[in-house]
Amino acid sequence: MAGDRQDLEIIEVERSREILGLGFSGAVRFGEMLAAEGELRGLIGPRELPRLWTRHILNCAAVAPFLPEQGAVADLGSGAGLPGVVLALMRPDLDLHLVEPMERRVEWLGAVVDELDLDNVMLHQVRAEELHGRKAFAAVTARAVAAMQKLGRIAMPLLEPGGVLLAQKGKRGQVELEEALPALKRLGASTWAVHEIDLLDDGDVTRVVQVGRR
Repeated sequence: MAGDRQDLEIIEVERSREILGLGFSGAVRFGEMLAAEGELRGLIGPRELPRLWTRHILNCAAVAPFLPEQGAVADLGSGAGLPGVVLALMRPDLDLHLVEPMERRVEWLGAVVDELDLDNVMLHQVRAEELHGRKAFAAVTARAVAAMQKLGRIAMPLLEPGGVLLAQKGKRGQVELEEALPALKRLGASTWAVHEIDLLDDGDVTRVVQVGRR
């Protein structure tokens, strides 16, 4: 049994390297920081610690295939840094703007940025709505921020023409998109899709709702 477990761990590490690419070593360090301080700082619950790597850090990579080739990306409600920090590690060629209104969470994000030497990250201690009319991004990401209808009102005004909203969702992703479509269209949505991503081929599916702005 111990040998089987060790083989499985080796497979998971190699698969993680493949998925995270350039971001693997930084993501490992980020995971260590979250494991050490995340619960104490109120960033993750105690029940999440055993699945911190697969359910939270690695899971953020589901968004990466849909990011633009270049430009600036805003991560709304960054909190612990999921998915913004992971995406910044994976895509050092993109400028990541982590938007988080809570001071203690911004302090945490600042410590993470310093520790991981992320020179492609900018922190914004504001509510996302405060950036309306001031900033425009090639993409906006969000994980566990709000239902699609509310998220659309927050995120769509931050997209430049041709930009894309990428929202990580659970099982209700398709339903949320359908319920929000009338409002999203009024906000300029021209394309939409739900992508089902099984990163580890283990049946644990992440849904990425993709909404493009005309």
